[in-house]
Amino acid sequence: MGPSSVDEWKKSLIRSHSITAEQQAISLVEREGSYTESEVEQVFNALKPLPSPQFMFGSWNGGVIETGHPGGKALKETEWAGRDIRGIDDVDPIICVDDENKRHWNEAWGHASTEVAGERVPPNELEADQGHGFGRDGEMGLGQVDLERIEKVYRKLDLRIIPAFWTLYFLCSAIRSNVGLAQTMNIAQHHDLGSELNLKPKQISTGLALFYVCYVLFDLPSNLVMTRLSPRVWMSRIVIAVGIIGSCMAAMRAAWSFYLLRLLLGIVIAGMWPGMAYYLTLFYPPSRTGKRIGQYFTAAQVSAAVVGLVSAGFQEMDGLQGLVGFQWMFLLYGIVGICVGISLLWWLPDRPLPPGETPTRTGWHKWLPQSRPALTGEDALIHYEDLTRVYRRSQWTLKDLWRVVIDWRLWPLFVMYFGVVGVGIGVQNYATVIIRATNPKLTGIQLSLLSAPIWIMDLIAILLVTPLSDRFHHHRALFFSIPVCIQITGLLMTTYAGSPTNPWPRYGGLLLVGFGLGPTVPITMTWTTEIFQPRHGEVGVAAAAALVSGLGNLGSILTTYALFAGWPSDAKKGRGQYRKSTLVMVGILCLSIVSAGVMTVLLRYVGNKPGAKQASSGSSTSEGEGVLVDGAARRELRERGFGRLWWSRR
Repeated sequence: MGPSSVDEWKKSLIRSHSITAEQQAISLVEREGSYTESEVEQVFNALKPLPSPQFMFGSWNGGVIETGHPGGKALKETEWAGRDIRGIDDVDPIICVDDENKRHWNEAWGHASTEVAGERVPPNELEADQGHGFGRDGEMGLGQVDLERIEKVYRKLDLRIIPAFWTLYFLCSAIRSNVGLAQTMNIAQHHDLGSELNLKPKQISTGLALFYVCYVLFDLPSNLVMTRLSPRVWMSRIVIAVGIIGSCMAAMRAAWSFYLLRLLLGIVIAGMWPGMAYYLTLFYPPSRTGKRIGQYFTAAQVSAAVVGLVSAGFQEMDGLQGLVGFQWMFLLYGIVGICVGISLLWWLPDRPLPPGETPTRTGWHKWLPQSRPALTGEDALIHYEDLTRVYRRSQWTLKDLWRVVIDWRLWPLFVMYFGVVGVGIGVQNYATVIIRATNPKLTGIQLSLLSAPIWIMDLIAILLVTPLSDRFHHHRALFFSIPVCIQITGLLMTTYAGSPTNPWPRYGGLLLVGFGLGPTVPITMTWTTEIFQPRHGEVGVAAAAALVSGLGNLGSILTTYALFAGWPSDAKKGRGQYRKSTLVMVGILCLSIVSAGVMTVLLRYVGNKPGAKQASSGSSTSEGEGVLVDGAARRELRERGFGRLWWSRR
């Protein structure tokens, strides 16, 4: 179904609100002769209010009913054919048809605005925060009632998408990072990962790094495949495969099997994290994605905390049915992951379709279960009008992909992500190792329990900072850089604070690192989609998210392979153990802050205009001309700020 058929569906819905008026109008048109103004007025009086002003948007055909009014004569002389309504303050009332039957705007009659509740709203009033209709404020997209209606639509999407994403990310994060816990589980009984597989610390570092090598290589191809196929099915495939590999890790017996399974895990999980960011942009405008990415990113923090706590229970299962504690952990998490992956085929909605259009099930799609649409009825139409850009899908080419790769905006984002994800993965994989270095007397269970608060601090920061970064989305760099400074402070405390008799200040530094880590990854991914969607469309989001995530995970390779246990001279026991590793992490975090500043300056002076293909398709904002194609794009021009938060509601 193309845009014209969407308009027909929309008009049929409007007719259902005004069937009496339509019948009266038809009877007038079919009647010969002239009509009185009172007869025409009766038609208008029979009209009922529409659910939302957005129902009026589109191109409308019109004709003149002869009443003798001078306006009718003027319209006939201009060969009036209808009007185009793009927004409440953006109406071309006099659309004419030329000799080639093409519609064009009659400039002599100017622009106009529509009427709300029978009262014309001039454009200058529309821009006021308390005005009717469309404003330019990030919050005031529609009138008060209409905005609440839009918010309700996005809340429905939240209930459908976010719990599914949270669950899958929790399990995949647990399966991916369980190796870090396995290094110290049942260490007193020599049933830890290294002892069972006869692995040296350097070999464990190599296995951890192999995962990220494959992750870097396959992130982009995986995300590009998702744009061509069903995002729902591809996400399900990822989780099922991760569960299978995770279960197989319970059967590891030597270094070669450890290496092989870590390689395979990196291949099958590639594209999950950037794919989730891409998936969100099919349902939400970029200015709304930061909070949502933060919401499901908390699954990684809860996973790290809960897995650390639950690992104490797995250690109590050591020796049960001939399996050691970490083997039970790998096996059970893997089985649950497989079950969740299968359930996603029903749980997640597929990409949204224009209202009234049904999905075509051809080829292998016929054999897969069909999920419910994300929205139906009036909700679907409101979403279509608010986020029209995602419905205008065009097939990308290699030329489009190359434009994304050579876009300079990609590289500051990559450096930002390199620093924060490198530190995050380093702390995640070596948290228990770092804590043990500060206090060698701690047992394996105590180490697992002490690792949990780090990720609780991480979770708290996400919930506090990411919603604010959406409300002040023009200041992403600030909301990124302050948490990074907190990380740096925490790492320096972990390196230099405390004393041999009082190691707890060093542990306090790790808690600060956890707090600072929380919002930085979601904000970087959100900023990526915010920059690349208007410039390059769907392929821009998919490719840029994958490249930033994939290449950024080179930082993970650095911290897992070259630092801590992977740096023998730095791993020597003593007061200075791991000091060089933490200082290297401080250095890459400083680079991240510099990159965020550079990006802000360049965007201010160079700008972020849409690419040629996007400008021609009208899928975003055309800078300098102010051409906006959907309600969300209009509201994104300004920040929401603190308005409409719970303490500011009246």
